[in-house]
Amino acid sequence: MTGILICVSIYAVGSGLIEVLCSPIIEACPFPNKEGMMSLLHSFYCWGAVGVIVGSTIFFTLFGLENWRILACLWALIPLYNIINFATCPIEPIVQDSEGLSMSQLLKNRMFWIFIILMVATGASESTMAQWTSAFAEASLGVDKAIGDLAGPCGFAFCMGISRLWYGKKGQNLDLSSYMIGSGILCFAAYLTASLSSTPLISFAGCMVSGLAVGIMWPGSISITSARIPGGGTALFALLALAGDLGGTLGPSLVGFCTGNSESDIQSGILAASIFPIILIVSLIAIRRRRVKTIE
Repeated sequence: MTGILICVSIYAVGSGLIEVLCSPIIEACPFPNKEGMMSLLHSFYCWGAVGVIVGSTIFFTLFGLENWRILACLWALIPLYNIINFATCPIEPIVQDSEGLSMSQLLKNRMFWIFIILMVATGASESTMAQWTSAFAEASLGVDKAIGDLAGPCGFAFCMGISRLWYGKKGQNLDLSSYMIGSGILCFAAYLTASLSSTPLISFAGCMVSGLAVGIMWPGSISITSARIPGGGTALFALLALAGDLGGTLGPSLVGFCTGNSESDIQSGILAASIFPIILIVSLIAIRRRRVKTIE
């Protein structure tokens, strides 16, 4: 267990750095539709999750759980390949070090804190369902863990990936903030469906719909923020990723707290977590109103 915790901490740092690096790389590229390309980039997070879940399930079915160490070594080939990519790919900064905003300048920017709240709500809205759908499927549908993983996190990641892929291809003619507000409303409705429906299949369908709804939230929040704070540099993306990860901790933890400290089931925790899509909607409305005042 100690070894696993150490490994988790190390690869969490590594994956966090990759998140901070990849988003500004896409933002710096001269794409005509940067929001769509950002969504397309983040869709591969979903396809990676689907691949890991399906691949791991097949491996454990064929070779048994006792050989999990072999599987860990096999999955380690992917970051090894990324090492080669980053070692050979030229990376140009968005702004020169002397031109980018400092950390203190970002923290003094009032709009920056609205974007931080937006990212916290985004991370919580996405991670809550992503981390609890397996247990939800096992409890509500009465299936074993293998089926629960495939139907839950894998299905959620697939729906989220489809959403991001669609926006990456078709979203150039859509207003991003309006689209995200609509996604937040759909996410809230999906959370209510999953938590309040007494029919297991309908509740589970709500989980899957939430995957479609949250798809644009993370890449969309990054695109909106980078457009409003163009001189933020890498520090901006780092703080946004930190806020998203904070939300990714708060959301699932809230579900666990509500479920573990009451006699209720997982649905009560998911109902409590429906506050995060509301926070996202309010943040986006505040950003839009601030933009209108700036124009006026």
